[in-house]
Amino acid sequence: MEDMRQIYENSPFNNFLGIKLEEFEEGSVVYSLKVTPAHLNVNQGVHGGVYFSILDSVMGATIRTVIKQPIVTVNVTINYFAPVENGETMIARANVIQHGKSIMTAEGIIEDSNGRLLAKATGTFKRIRSR
Repeated sequence: MEDMRQIYENSPFNNFLGIKLEEFEEGSVVYSLKVTPAHLNVNQGVHGGVYFSILDSVMGATIRTVIKQPIVTVNVTINYFAPVENGETMIARANVIQHGKSIMTAEGIIEDSNGRLLAKATGTFKRIRSR
């Protein structure tokens, strides 16, 4: 698990966005992101793509802690519930809800530091098989 944790702590994309790995255990991954002006859209709220990115990342990482193999995203459905502004912190966590032979499904949520639900997603992921 420690080798896998290092992969996620050193993710170039997550580091670019400012996503921090807070918890990494089998079946339980938590990410946080401190909102900066670079995350904002033209309405001064966090861009929906940032919500997507942290949810996709936390769901994928959570599944990978369970199956211990690389995966790719097949589909993600997101519901956005509340805006987030500059300086606030987003906290994302996920759980595996279906584990098949090659397809897995997870649910992810984002909350603010007060526990207010900001967004929820369901993602489908496919195991990458060795050739």
